[in-house]
Amino acid sequence: MTVSYTLKVANSRFGGFSKLLFRWKGSIYKLLYKEFIVFAVLYTMLSIIYRQLLTKEQKRLYTKVAQYCNRSTDLIPMSFVLGFYVTLVVNRWWAQYTSIPLPDQLMCVISSNVHGKDERGRILRRTLIRYANLSAVLILRSVSTRVLKRFPTMDHVVEAGFMTQDEHKKFESLHSDFNKYWIPCVWFTNLAAQARQDGHIRDDVALRLLMDELNLYRAKCSMLFHYDWISIPLVYTQVVTIAVYSFFAFCLIGRQFLEPLEPGQEGDLDMYIPLSTLLQFFFYAGWLKVAEQIINPFGEDDDDFETNKLIDRNLQVSLLSVDDMYQNLPPAVKDKYWNESTAQPPYTTATAAETLKPSFLGSTFDMR
Repeated sequence: MTVSYTLKVANSRFGGFSKLLFRWKGSIYKLLYKEFIVFAVLYTMLSIIYRQLLTKEQKRLYTKVAQYCNRSTDLIPMSFVLGFYVTLVVNRWWAQYTSIPLPDQLMCVISSNVHGKDERGRILRRTLIRYANLSAVLILRSVSTRVLKRFPTMDHVVEAGFMTQDEHKKFESLHSDFNKYWIPCVWFTNLAAQARQDGHIRDDVALRLLMDELNLYRAKCSMLFHYDWISIPLVYTQVVTIAVYSFFAFCLIGRQFLEPLEPGQEGDLDMYIPLSTLLQFFFYAGWLKVAEQIINPFGEDDDDFETNKLIDRNLQVSLLSVDDMYQNLPPAVKDKYWNESTAQPPYTTATAAETLKPSFLGSTFDMR
């Protein structure tokens, strides 16, 4: 389920973001704690071996190796590699969300242009919007593990009411080596053409508008399919992962406390807990885990898209729009401001102070 905290940050105030640090669900702590524990345990083991088990000569050799590893961390451009990669993943994540097909525009066009209060007109409107929803369910079954678990077979899709038995037989009789999510869209176009011939769609302009909205809807289904098919190049993901893992492999050795090589030489402060290194691991490895979580938002992570909820919402809203709301209007009457030249909606006591602010007329209006 998507973790939403929008209301908590509606207003900027002291310690506003700090309160979010104590959440567990969807947090970086939940995402990273296993890797963090492994890193801390490995660091502690190396520290104990160095302090308790090595001879002086072995410690001298280890010191040289550790200094080499510490210098090597400066050669890995972590900020550049990770920053560019995470930016690419976040942009792709949002683009995938905007590619999820929503029937809102299509259902308004169907409700306003497919006419008939009789049973035939009602069947046409409900069937058209059901075909659109069916196409979305088929493509989401192909990309979302949540939806596939909900509808593991086409029989489950039929049982849920998105498809009739006759439509299922017709669907299965159409053989193709490729994904068949587009078939309900073709049924939609043929049914719309039939509705135009029967007079339920009154002119070609309305039919064209209906086809344009369907094409936009189908294009989003297609885009979801291609996002699932074409991933970020594997070599890029491998480069970033190797960069992060190798960086902290060097840190395990190079960030240990080291005794001075020469007698009398001043050594570094012995920090039993390497705070700076642990923070660096938390930031860089956390950055990588964020990319890992959102690179495919159609899984079952805390912040992945709630595709099943979207399916429920889309079906309910679209059927309500084309059926119960068809020509079911409240009476058109004179509005409250009919005889007023300037409409001014009232303010509550909590917002009355906003009326004291002058209207913005332009940045140069008060220029002297």
